[in-house]
Amino acid sequence: MSDATPTPFGTFDSAGPAVSHRADLPAPVAAALAAWPVAAGPVDGVLLVDSDPAHADTAVFCEAYDVRPEVSANCVVVAAKRGQEVTLAACVVLATTRLDVNRAVRKHLGARKASFAPMEEAVTATGMEYGGITPVGLPDHWPLLVDARVTATPHVLVGSGARRGKLILPGAALAALPNAEVITDLAG
Repeated sequence: MSDATPTPFGTFDSAGPAVSHRADLPAPVAAALAAWPVAAGPVDGVLLVDSDPAHADTAVFCEAYDVRPEVSANCVVVAAKRGQEVTLAACVVLATTRLDVNRAVRKHLGARKASFAPMEEAVTATGMEYGGITPVGLPDHWPLLVDARVTATPHVLVGSGARRGKLILPGAALAALPNAEVITDLAG
């Protein structure tokens, strides 16, 4: 990737429209960009920034690339159980907050118990790498719960589906992704 597209924040060696770099992304993410919903705004507004996989974890990434934690969002896969039925869902919260799994997520999904999904299960189900799971390209039937603070952020940084690279997109675009629901106080 050798683009020099300006980014709304951070210091990156290269950045460009993610749709122009679909070959660099996991298949589910590339497919989601190809079918980008009109309501989410122009697909060219989704940027892919190159980064070192060793810096993929949020705190390390923010320090290495001069990104404020309040514009970084984490996509967390949860498993909600009711009886024998297990529902996998993704939750997106700002890095400065903590996902309320035991109350907000459990209640919203109508589950008796909710917890973080095991890493292997999350990776297998999404087709993405651990540490890079993104709300862009999730399985079609999954609920996508997005904290209202994320959608109120002009631009947010999320995973790219791989540990190398991140996506920057308007926070409001996440509300238009398939099965997205904006939840007030999803995180504390």
